[in-house]
Amino acid sequence: MGEILLENGAEISRVEDTLVWTGKAYGAKQVDAFVITSIIILSIEFADPRNPELELEALTGTRRIYSSTGTYFHKIEEINSLSRKICSERIYLHEFRSSLNEIAAMTKNDNLVTFGGVIAAGSFAVFFGGSLNDGVVASLFAVMITALQNKLGHTQVNTSASNLLISLITGLCVGFLGKVFTVLHVDKILIGDIMLLVPGLAMTNSVRNILVGNTISGIIRLIESFIWALALAGGIMTAMIIVETVIRP
Repeated sequence: MGEILLENGAEISRVEDTLVWTGKAYGAKQVDAFVITSIIILSIEFADPRNPELELEALTGTRRIYSSTGTYFHKIEEINSLSRKICSERIYLHEFRSSLNEIAAMTKNDNLVTFGGVIAAGSFAVFFGGSLNDGVVASLFAVMITALQNKLGHTQVNTSASNLLISLITGLCVGFLGKVFTVLHVDKILIGDIMLLVPGLAMTNSVRNILVGNTISGIIRLIESFIWALALAGGIMTAMIIVETVIRP
């Protein structure tokens, strides 16, 4: 449960609370959860039903999280609903495992993600002063960006490298297109498309984690967010330098 929450954009406090309350719902005497962006450590202690005063040795498990940069709020909501059901009804373990497997198997609707990217990129391009043509072009490149994100998401490429690669390709394409069609505003188009790559949720969650006391996780995620943003800016900057070098006025 913790792994699914962490991989899909949940904040640290939500992950820890879910683990603790679920463990206690199944009769654990003591549940200690330590979660950061890359690891979950869980220790559970059950009392002997024949002798409740006798303390048993704690069971401890560790789960390494290799990817915790995605966002899929539907999975988070399903895990929340499952944990609330467990706390109120204490469902059988086989039913719990079956429900958990169903949630883990859920996948995003790629067409819906692409549609959202198209609307967002086009809207931001126009909002920041671009023309209708700029909005249309930004929307078209949003299709490419979401496709690249989907492809790279199934590989071992980390978020920094992914942002660098996608922003470089997008910057080159938009830059050369702007040289051919001078009526287009390259900066406005790039602003709209960059909005799809900015790690806004990660930064928000990092600040929230710091404010609620999860300082280590918050600082780690904040530093990661800055690195992702730098990679994004570096890709766009490199693309603009290449375009200006290749095509001189």
